[in-house]
Amino acid sequence: MVNAGDMNGSGNLMDFLDEPFPDVGTYEDFHTIDWLREKSRDTDRHRKITSKSKESIWEFIKSLLDAWSGWVVMLLIGLLAGCKCLHSKLFSIHYVGSMFCFPGSLPGQSVCSLCLWLWNPRGLSLGKEGPLVHVACCCGNFFSSLFSKYSKNEGKRREVLSAAAAAGVSVAFGAPIGGVLFSLEEVSYYFPLKTLWRSFFAALVAAFTLRSINPFGNSRLVLFYVEYHTPWYMAELFPFILLGVFGGLWGTLFIRCNIAWCRRRKTTRLGKYPVLEVIVITAITAIIAYPNPYTRRSTSELISELFNDCGALESSQLCDYINDPNMTRPVDDIPDRPAGPGVYTAMWQLALALVFKIVITIFTFGMKIPSGLFIPSMAVGAMAGRMVGIGVEQLAYHHHDWIIFRNWCRPGADCVTPGLYAMVGAAACLGGVTRMTVSLVVIMFELTGGLEYIVPLMAAAVTSKWVADAFGKEGIYEAHIHLNGYPFLDVKDEFTHRTLATDVMRPRRGEAPLSVLTQDSMTVEDVETLIKETDYNGFPVVVSKDSERLIGFAQRRELILAIKNARQRQDGVVSNSIVYFTEDPPELPPNSPHPLKLRRILNLSPFTVTDHTPMETVVDIFRKLGLRQCLVTRSGRLLGIITKKDVLRHMAQMANQDPESIMFN
Repeated sequence: MVNAGDMNGSGNLMDFLDEPFPDVGTYEDFHTIDWLREKSRDTDRHRKITSKSKESIWEFIKSLLDAWSGWVVMLLIGLLAGCKCLHSKLFSIHYVGSMFCFPGSLPGQSVCSLCLWLWNPRGLSLGKEGPLVHVACCCGNFFSSLFSKYSKNEGKRREVLSAAAAAGVSVAFGAPIGGVLFSLEEVSYYFPLKTLWRSFFAALVAAFTLRSINPFGNSRLVLFYVEYHTPWYMAELFPFILLGVFGGLWGTLFIRCNIAWCRRRKTTRLGKYPVLEVIVITAITAIIAYPNPYTRRSTSELISELFNDCGALESSQLCDYINDPNMTRPVDDIPDRPAGPGVYTAMWQLALALVFKIVITIFTFGMKIPSGLFIPSMAVGAMAGRMVGIGVEQLAYHHHDWIIFRNWCRPGADCVTPGLYAMVGAAACLGGVTRMTVSLVVIMFELTGGLEYIVPLMAAAVTSKWVADAFGKEGIYEAHIHLNGYPFLDVKDEFTHRTLATDVMRPRRGEAPLSVLTQDSMTVEDVETLIKETDYNGFPVVVSKDSERLIGFAQRRELILAIKNARQRQDGVVSNSIVYFTEDPPELPPNSPHPLKLRRILNLSPFTVTDHTPMETVVDIFRKLGLRQCLVTRSGRLLGIITKKDVLRHMAQMANQDPESIMFN
């Protein structure tokens, strides 16, 4: 009989071994993760631990330790990520969190983590969420390597990285719920309910650590705490939507210009001198930014000033209004007033700062330094929003008898809050660049404490996404992934072409036949020759090359390690030994070589589709199940194979793109 581990290709790898070979089950660099296989392996591991826990007290304790290992990892990630805020590249995390093994992207070692720890892009038009998320993921990668539950399963490791990304955003902005939603909406390819809870716990611990440290010195968790004294009115939805339109246009402009500059950097000699580029951009930023008071200060301080409401004690130029000497209202209820000379001076300085921020951010983001894009995008939107808010405020003051202002803005009333427009503009521009919606709104109201103004934030975020999507579906992170040629199958892309699986599968007409293994007629030398002459990641196993009836699928890496281990540990296995993938090998003559039985490395239930399956269905299967490959059959007879990279090549070809341009450019 074949047990459950045999049926799904997991369990012990060879009949003659008590334990599997240590390296079996891992992936080579740039290889796709098979989520179904990893989930099956984890299920078998958990079933084995559960059954053993009934044998002794020690095994029961081990099962408890295994169950709590995930929460311990989340606790450590949250604590370390929270401590990082004392010192204060996201598209790579977006990519690694999806489905591929990417070398060097998450060094859990101390050197890179220490460099990220000490990095603070103060003065440059960059944000800090990129380094913070990267540090959190480095911590997650390191701590997960301490537990075999995660170190030996790439799928489970990706769940830890998703939770770590949530903790990183939590400490970057003091937004734990927004961090969890950000990980769900932008980072994760596979996000089960258990990962949601653990992401929530990691973000909670990180936020608690942040609050204990009190890095902002205001005894608050949020970075830009605001307190407005005037509600928003329905008539203000129109300027809020206009800010959303501006955010969508800014996002489109930024993505296209930044990608064009980064492509030029990759294809010219400029890319060979990254340190010189950083020095030049830093020098240009310092020289041009210094004369303007709104570009001279740090971006976080600028955003905080733009968000603030003007009180009686404010000394900012933005609050230089002409006061009525007879005003006797409370300090927190200052009516709208005519703008003074300081406000007009601040307006043209903000306009110049806005142009400078737009241009310099295009050239700064993408340099070879740890960076984020949240803060500069918010700064662009906050400057535009503050100017719009002051304009609406002055329009309402001087023309309060207009029908649009008559019902809600009486003379002497505090009608318009320019800081609210800055907050809405920040959300709009950030949404236009990243295409975030739900997580963006939550991050913004957590960031500012402005829960009452969630409707304007939602209106601006949705409008900016609609406008930006009209010019292109890619956000900045997806655009950089495609620029670098990472084979990323985005769940947001739609496939609408009427092609079939037979149009995409390999081999195609005129190509060599599919390389397969037979269940009982190939020698060890035949298998080794096939492995040496091809570079495929796995081979279908058929009854015979004549019938081509599908039996299962064997991974290349497991075949290599199984044969290598058999030659080292089992006597009698030689080059002309017959390899059997059957359950009961036949009796052999006495003088024949010892057979090699590899049924336990065989996946007996590979995912299959028929040759007439629409590619729209195949693409959905790859996205939702996280497949590495699927086999194409007709009436049980093997016809070909479709890999994830075949799907990506086909989608690029249907979009009139070079199919090879998406393969690690």
